Amino acid sequence: MFGALPERPVACYNRPLRGGTMANLTGVVQFLKKEHDRLTKELHRISAALAAFGKSYGKGKGTGRLSAAARARIGAAQRARWAKVRASKSPSRNGAAAPKRTMSAAARKRIAAGTLLTSNLFDSGTRKQI
Repeated sequence: MFGALPERPVACYNRPLRGGTMANLTGVVQFLKKEHDRLTKELHRISAALAAFGKSYGKGKGTGRLSAAARARIGAAQRARWAKVRASKSPSRNGAAAPKRTMSAAARKRIAAGTLLTSNLFDSGTRKQI
């Protein structure tokens, strides 16, 4: 169907005049009519091919339209899913207090030592490195 294009004459509007302007003009008009017929047939073949594909090709009806009730049901289900996720992550939202985080004495000493170490590297007045 979509093989090689058929051989067709090349339009040449600058041919030397033989027999006058009217003879040349008549030839051009005939060529244009033939070309018009050929293109019309080709267009009909393409239209037939597109019709064979059916609704799957080109513009079809819009899909995915939901009623307001369906959107409301979907929204309610999604809110319920998120509520379930949030409830499993954070018990403090359900009224129970989250356990307080505590730091070991050794960890506090390491932080204090690191703070002292970095504070001794800088001049306390200008905060420039010594």
